[in-house]
Amino acid sequence: MASNFVAELKWRGMIHDVMPETEEHLLEQMRAAYVGIDPTADSLHIGHLVSVMMLRHFQLAGHKPYALIGGATGMIGDPSGKSAERNLLDEKTLRHNQNAIKDQLSRFLDFKSDEENAAVLVNNYDWMKEFSFLEFIRDVGKHITVNYMMAKDSVKKRLTSEAKEGMSFTEFTYQLVQGYDFFHLFKEHNCTLQMGGSDQWGNITTGTEMIRRIGGGKGYALTCPLITKADGTKFGKTEGGNIWLDAERTSPYKFYQYWLNTSDEDAEKFIKIFTFLTKEEIDALIAEHKEAPHMRALQKKLAEEITISVHSKQDLDNAIKASNILFGKSTSDDLKTLDEKTFLDIFEGVPQAEVTKTDIEEGLDMIGALAAKTQFLDSNGAARRELKQNSISVNKEKVKEDYVITSKDLINNKFVLLQRGKKNYFVLVVN
Repeated sequence: MASNFVAELKWRGMIHDVMPETEEHLLEQMRAAYVGIDPTADSLHIGHLVSVMMLRHFQLAGHKPYALIGGATGMIGDPSGKSAERNLLDEKTLRHNQNAIKDQLSRFLDFKSDEENAAVLVNNYDWMKEFSFLEFIRDVGKHITVNYMMAKDSVKKRLTSEAKEGMSFTEFTYQLVQGYDFFHLFKEHNCTLQMGGSDQWGNITTGTEMIRRIGGGKGYALTCPLITKADGTKFGKTEGGNIWLDAERTSPYKFYQYWLNTSDEDAEKFIKIFTFLTKEEIDALIAEHKEAPHMRALQKKLAEEITISVHSKQDLDNAIKASNILFGKSTSDDLKTLDEKTFLDIFEGVPQAEVTKTDIEEGLDMIGALAAKTQFLDSNGAARRELKQNSISVNKEKVKEDYVITSKDLINNKFVLLQRGKKNYFVLVVN
């Protein structure tokens, strides 16, 4: 017997709107539901994670999840919540993106199980590409009135916005294509529920309307709130752009740091949405955090759980080790285990100077490293003074004026980390 999926999402704060009778419908037997995923990049970002978590909870509750890659809709662009049209993609790019996204989804959804509720990946391009325009307006378009389409909030917003370009016919018909997806999955896979963000409610209900008018059946809709941050800044974004699930785009260290730096208010909300911890575990963590907020128990647990889910335990351990490097709790050996990307992520914005391989092979004295060859410090005299005061470290270890930097000091065969006092870092780059 399936567990209560709707009740699970409710206590986690993951329901914005739900069609009447959805909960009862899901409790009757195993059902199928889908979420649409935009394939405009070859990686998901954390903005996609809420929908993915919904699918995972759906599967855990004993139901069958479908992840729909919007290959056809990715060629059009969705106006929901957007102020401008998207870039359109060719088929080769879409297929590449689909395969990459499936790899990421498989960290959350079980596609390989022999169980009846194994997850399935579908691409709407596969059924839309055979449709001629005439067939589509004859078989689908005639069932939905323009009045119905114009009443949708996403359409109204674009038509009344200040944007000079208005809204293209392509975008206007987007809801018909998304609605048809729901009808197709209902007809071919007995999929009775579509889920998505609250900005998708209009498109989803167009699908339920098609199921009723064309198929004589009943579809259900459930949306989650769009994630916001308490300080008003945009969730999932930093100055450098999106926080991606792909380690090449966002390193596990930066990914971990993003969650670790969450505010207390957001951490309490996010730990329910982005982890699979039970209500009891989360309530205990919240209580512990309120007793000693400075220990940041919520943020640490949130960052740990989600980094393991998206990356791995080893990536988490490396991210924690990398975080400790900045706060002085590390050794030269720790530094040397860092890969180049993580090293550069940690010391982003730190002053850098280049030295040659010959400098290192011949041995670089500390005055040269700090002043003569790098200008990290104002003068040779300032370098000597700091060295005498025992405030200079090479790769986290204190050194005197007689120390010579050689190839044994290289991190990744390329970097040496210099430090003055606790907080002033400099990076030597060997070229």
